[in-house]
Amino acid sequence: MKTVTAADANRRFSAILREVSQGEEMTIVSRGKPVATIGPVKADSPDRHVAKTNLINRLKKRDTSGSRNWTRNELYDD
Repeated sequence: MKTVTAADANRRFSAILREVSQGEEMTIVSRGKPVATIGPVKADSPDRHVAKTNLINRLKKRDTSGSRNWTRNELYDD
């Protein structure tokens, strides 16, 4: 696992994402203390599958209204 400073991670974010997408894990440190770990997504994780199944089941139980109860003006401050 590589370690990178927060400032360096900010400057090289795209390059870090490329390395992570190839399997590398990175620890981000700020003022010498670890604050985050970035790693590749584990697509076949059992936890992810369970969470997805639970979400789909919960959404299926909800009634669909077919209409929205908000306006564009409520969402955006133009």
